[in-house]
Amino acid sequence: MKDESSGLIIGLSVGVVIGVLLAIVALLCFRYQRKRSQIGNSSSRRAAAIPIRANGADSCTILSDSTIGPESPVKSGRNGMSMWLDGFRRSNVVSVSGIPEYSYRDLQKATCNFTTVIGQGAFGPVYKAQMSTGEIVAVKVLATDSKQGEKEFQTEVMLLGRLHHRNLVNLVGYCAEKGQHMLIYVYMSKGSLASHLYSENKEPLNWDLRVYIALDVARGLEYLHDGAVPPVIHRDIKSSNILLDNSMRARVADFGLSREEMVDKHAANVRGTFGYLDPEYVSTRAFTKKSDVYSFGVLLFELIAGRTPQQGLLEYVELAAMNSEGKVGWEEIVDSRLEGVFDVQELNEVAALAYKCINRLPRRRPSMRDIVQVLTRILKLRHSRKKNQGHHEKSLSAATAEEVSIDVDQLDGKGTPISNPHRREESMDSTADTFDV
Repeated sequence: MKDESSGLIIGLSVGVVIGVLLAIVALLCFRYQRKRSQIGNSSSRRAAAIPIRANGADSCTILSDSTIGPESPVKSGRNGMSMWLDGFRRSNVVSVSGIPEYSYRDLQKATCNFTTVIGQGAFGPVYKAQMSTGEIVAVKVLATDSKQGEKEFQTEVMLLGRLHHRNLVNLVGYCAEKGQHMLIYVYMSKGSLASHLYSENKEPLNWDLRVYIALDVARGLEYLHDGAVPPVIHRDIKSSNILLDNSMRARVADFGLSREEMVDKHAANVRGTFGYLDPEYVSTRAFTKKSDVYSFGVLLFELIAGRTPQQGLLEYVELAAMNSEGKVGWEEIVDSRLEGVFDVQELNEVAALAYKCINRLPRRRPSMRDIVQVLTRILKLRHSRKKNQGHHEKSLSAATAEEVSIDVDQLDGKGTPISNPHRREESMDSTADTFDV
């Protein structure tokens, strides 16, 4: 009887232990499935809702941030469990981003053993590389001691494969191998906007091109704010993060600090670049679309004045705006490298727009959609003026040709023109009419 009682107790104990273990396993499986479902739903929802803009032959990809991203996809190789977890994390990155992964060996060969340095950023060095397909790319390598860079790496890989626009730099691949994190971008042959504004080794950008670049950047940001689902806030708009392709089209780059607006509007620490930061964001730690608008306004003044915020750009702007309320009189801050070659009306319109963008009250700043409309209108007016000017010059040329031409029928036998006051008078009238136009 005693033995039966002991056996019953042991059986119950074993049953309880097994039950607890099964409950724990079931809970872990449930949480695992729910997490996968959330990631899958997020990916499919964005992929289905994101419009592909048709305003360019070459579409580009945006990069942004998400707080629901997986852990670092770096291989640990310490034991079987860690390798399995690493594989799971990496598969999540690939499945969610849709961006191909390259091996360390491939990139080592493409960069000539990482000797073709073309730049150096906060993230790490950037190399020019030629892939086995012949494609020229830029490879950005994360500094091995950069913890923040690892987070930014995850940020860019997680969303860069989902959003498409021709004014955003395209991420074509990544590598997470041998303890290295690398991002592979389309090569932007003309470098950064900053290099063209401030380098003595490059020809200065003319005024017409500066306005086109401003519109390209505005379109990229408009897509992030109004075309992406959910909206994305870049948070680090500046001239060094605007890259130019071979045809001088501008594309927004470096989305390591970006955030989805619906995920998190607050940051524990202020991140960004001094001089471009929205004062409202600095004081409240809350960033919005209007924070990007402020940075874009600073960028517009960079294009106008050819100086950085670190060189007292905004103080310069405020002094110029004191007597005109930010509407006219901006000629005094124009970049001297333009040598006075610019349209005064366009300058004042672009500067007035920029001044609205840097208003200290976010609600008084225009949206990126409004900004795109204003810049588009400015360029349409420019095109219209040039078209009318072309017609005017053709009319003048035709009138001049008519005035100086001599009808063969009015020559005498010796080749001497016969006086015809009526024809001369008619020609002068035509010329006068042309000038009136």
